[in-house]
Amino acid sequence: MRHATLRQMQIFEAVARSLSFSDAARSMGLTQPAVSLQIKQLEGLSELKLFEQVGRTLGLTPAGEVLLDHVRTILGAVRDAEEAMDALKGARAGLLRIGVVSMAKYFAPAVLSAFTASHPGVDLALTVANREQILDLMAENSLDVFLMGRPPVEPPVEALAFATNPMVMVAPPNHPLLERRLCLGDLAQETFLLREPGSGTRMLLEKLLSDAGLTPRRSYEMSSNETIKQAVMAGMGVSLLSRHTMGLELSVGRLRELTVEGLPIERHWYVVTRRGKRLLPVAEALVRFLRDEGAALIERATFGA
Repeated sequence: MRHATLRQMQIFEAVARSLSFSDAARSMGLTQPAVSLQIKQLEGLSELKLFEQVGRTLGLTPAGEVLLDHVRTILGAVRDAEEAMDALKGARAGLLRIGVVSMAKYFAPAVLSAFTASHPGVDLALTVANREQILDLMAENSLDVFLMGRPPVEPPVEALAFATNPMVMVAPPNHPLLERRLCLGDLAQETFLLREPGSGTRMLLEKLLSDAGLTPRRSYEMSSNETIKQAVMAGMGVSLLSRHTMGLELSVGRLRELTVEGLPIERHWYVVTRRGKRLLPVAEALVRFLRDEGAALIERATFGA
């Protein structure tokens, strides 16, 4: 593989990402035969098949999966080198790629807007995804900085807590338990509204219920915080959500917090980077900005404080 070219690696990663030779060719401005030729040459260098066709579906072989991990690491290192050279030449620091867990999307634009106001030469690329998808992006080393609620153990990261993240149980405004002090057992007959598997909020709620020995009578799975908020307001059930995701609904009384023993759970928002990753000056500036001003900006964005 030492004779593989950077271009071949880029083409291989594009095909692996889309699982389509034609889509990869279109994204790279090449013809499909040109893409096929480069993949064939790469397979010749590795002496292994990298893709396999099962019916009409293209997939990676085990060798392709292994190679993809290494190729993404190499391409990430090349991007880092390009941006570091730009910074040393005194160029604008380049594109700052930020990954945000979906629960943080309610305040991230306001925080990043304040950052760019003081750094007008910065270009931002914002990716919003659930926790599982963010961890995949982190493993691929394809983004620079991440905003999330709980840093992972793997891959190794540097994490700085910059704001609290209170998790509360919410109900519709006419819920009969609103005026009572509750324990989790009092919610045994409630329907719980859950995020999809892979969501950090879902994992926290499931652990909370498990620790209390509580099995929900019924639960519904939903793919976004917005859907869960609408479902709670419609009386479909109760849910555990970050207070920072529902400032408007709480302020106008469309949602209400239940007073439950042990809640709120005070978690934190973290700014996370890959350990050992050489950060550009603008990424370091964002980390410092969040450390110094992030908490106040989140409260202002959520509650207008």
